[in-house]
Amino acid sequence: LQNMDSYETIQIEKQESVGILTINRPDKLNALNSKVHSEGIAALKKLRDDEGVRVLVITGAGEKSFIAGADISEFAGQTPVTQRAVFQNPSLFNSIDEFPKPVIAMINGFCLGGGCEIALACDLRIVSENAKIGQPEINLGIIPGGGGTQRLTRLIGEGKSMEMILTGDMIDAGTAHDLGLVNHVYSAEALREETMKIANKIATKSPIALQMAKEAVKTASKANLDEGLRREIDLFAICFSSEDKEEGVSAFLEKRKPEFKGR
Repeated sequence: LQNMDSYETIQIEKQESVGILTINRPDKLNALNSKVHSEGIAALKKLRDDEGVRVLVITGAGEKSFIAGADISEFAGQTPVTQRAVFQNPSLFNSIDEFPKPVIAMINGFCLGGGCEIALACDLRIVSENAKIGQPEINLGIIPGGGGTQRLTRLIGEGKSMEMILTGDMIDAGTAHDLGLVNHVYSAEALREETMKIANKIATKSPIALQMAKEAVKTASKANLDEGLRREIDLFAICFSSEDKEEGVSAFLEKRKPEFKGR
């Protein structure tokens, strides 16, 4: 494990080819303030360019919380113009959504408001049994502004998304799993180990194929079927220009494990 760079509100570590980005404000339940946004965006840029990182895990420090939401103290006195600037591009939410490598949210405890929106911007969500997930913005007289109304609806459908956003109620890990909001639920003790197993499994695949697969799947919620199918064929074809594809096919025919280089 080595720590990369010094940030105030986040920590970056690498475990083999998996990067781990931890929101590190446990005394504030890892609430998102402007510093987390700016440091997170900067860290994602570096991780994007680091060829040694094939998969990224995002999590929160401490036992209680993934991210309890926005730092509400920063909302007081904000004007529409200043708040819009914080959430405009590049936002932390969109930087995660557009990150070219697979991103896994490892969620313990509270995952609320902006924290839920960070999780929704990730590709997979893996939670501990004590997770509490929700979009409680309505209780402050506002609505989700980091993609919650859009990404949650695309993930779990309009009816359930509408209920979560209009009531502001939290749901537990089991309910979130039933809704398809999260991929797996583990005990708090096993969460990290099980998440790293999935991350390491994905990290053995071709980085080129992973990037193309992620882009193709994400196109499904942004384009109509004809556009999506055309994009899929283009991305599928691009894979055929890679050494990894030759290696994958050879390894299959030779009945051995492939060694993908990301070229």
